[in-house]
Amino acid sequence: MDDTSASKRKRKRSRKPKESPASPDRSSPSPAPAADPVPAVAGRRGRKPRRHEAPADADASRPPSPPRRGEPKPVANGGDAVVEAGPASWEEVVRVVPCMDAVVKVFCVHTEPNFSLPWQRKRQYSSSSSGFIIGGRRVLTNAHSVEHYTQVKLKKRGSDTKYLATVLAIGTECDIALLTVSDDEFWEGVSPVEFGTLPALQDAVTVVGYPIGGDTISVTSGVVSRIEILSYVHGSTELLGLQIDAAINSGNSGGPAFNDRGKCVGIAFQSLKHEDAENIGYVIPTPVIKHFIQDYEKSGEYTGFPILGIEWQKMENPDLRKAMGMKPDQKGVRVRRVEPTAPESGCLHPSDIILSFDSVDIANDGTVPFRHGERIGFSYLVSQKYTGEKALVKVLRDSKVHEFKIRLATHKRLVAAHVKGRPPSYYIVAGFVFAAVSVPYLRSEYGKDYEYDAPVKLLVKHLHAMAESPDEQLVVVSQVLVADINIGYEDIVNTQVLAFNGQLVKNLKNLVTMVENCKDEFLKFDLEYDQIVVLETKTAKAATQDILTTHCIPSAMSDDLKT
Repeated sequence: MDDTSASKRKRKRSRKPKESPASPDRSSPSPAPAADPVPAVAGRRGRKPRRHEAPADADASRPPSPPRRGEPKPVANGGDAVVEAGPASWEEVVRVVPCMDAVVKVFCVHTEPNFSLPWQRKRQYSSSSSGFIIGGRRVLTNAHSVEHYTQVKLKKRGSDTKYLATVLAIGTECDIALLTVSDDEFWEGVSPVEFGTLPALQDAVTVVGYPIGGDTISVTSGVVSRIEILSYVHGSTELLGLQIDAAINSGNSGGPAFNDRGKCVGIAFQSLKHEDAENIGYVIPTPVIKHFIQDYEKSGEYTGFPILGIEWQKMENPDLRKAMGMKPDQKGVRVRRVEPTAPESGCLHPSDIILSFDSVDIANDGTVPFRHGERIGFSYLVSQKYTGEKALVKVLRDSKVHEFKIRLATHKRLVAAHVKGRPPSYYIVAGFVFAAVSVPYLRSEYGKDYEYDAPVKLLVKHLHAMAESPDEQLVVVSQVLVADINIGYEDIVNTQVLAFNGQLVKNLKNLVTMVENCKDEFLKFDLEYDQIVVLETKTAKAATQDILTTHCIPSAMSDDLKT
């Protein structure tokens, strides 16, 4: 469901944390009661600081009382007063950063699949991030922190022991992962973090985690500066998010964000990397976190966030509203296209006007009331539902109002945004490597700027094409492993396969079945750009094994295609 593309946001992975600003100079006494107060300690929002005043020049016979901590200490002979600040008490630290002992460091060893050479994996690497303990002997962190994991370990604050963790669920779309530890010792002496409500603008937040720049726990503070539907970089989705001005650096991912009452209001997960922006971080808010947890508790697994499988258009133009038969008191958005694989394709049609969702009226710009003085995109209402639940949608069609009960489901994209831990599929015949296109595949082939560097034909289908059936895939010739049998075809790279021997190619498994069962004299592949590839069937199949041996490839197809 899209109308305007959200701004791209990238996670910072190498930016060093900024030095904290120097504390105010407290060595000189305050000359008069009108002096400005010392700034409040970060994180203690709403607490008024003590005003440092010079001692009054009064009765010299009265013995001076000992100065309190933080007040100027008198010096003989009219010298400058000196402040003995002293270390902050443990109680004060707890008030500033509650539940710090529940914040853990996450160590993960990743082994990513190689989408360009799908019969092997990339070299393993290690990463560290943050997480925190919640009720039920569970730990929350980011999905990208444990993506393609082979081993996950957790270390508590002040401990020298790393405990093996088990991944219970990974919510790729919302960038949240749920872990647990079987060792009882890990849970001793730790109180789980409690969740708070969605904060308001300018509410203080404190982000706790283990970012780069050191090995011990780190605390940064700021305020909530924006609440809106955000683009989740890892999830390739748009969900509710918080923008804060506290620094979020590499390693902060998965750490909690606390409010000034010690409740967790979100999970740090990404930051904006731009030459014109500083200290813009993003936090996954509690409504998204609770949806993920309750989804897991209800289903025993993560089922995802449902969407309304449509593309829509704003109805802000008065002439457009009049032409669509809308009354002056009616507001809504126009349906442009409906996903053929979505459940709502049976009741919603192009040019329908969606007036409300679950009895909440939708404005002409696609927003709904959120909180006092705030509005938000109506996709927020959809994301609050669970997969398989039904919603009441009111529609204006041909100047008549209709109501439909629609069962909500997750998005089925023609070009999948994630493979969810599955190894990539491939098929090789006569040196031609066939693969199904996905976003990880494009990123592997063209880097993080694949949206600019990938072939235009693939990008158009990635951004705009809709799957006609749930199992439809975009199949391409990924590359050609050079051999005598494929002379003249060496330059074919990432070109879509449209048909085989006159039959449309629905997905990779469909292509494998047709090629393996082919009894014709020739194998003929119709490709994009009106190209064709013709190979003699008997010779091509005979040459495949020698090509596999030359390139040390164990099998002509991935395991999922053998069944």
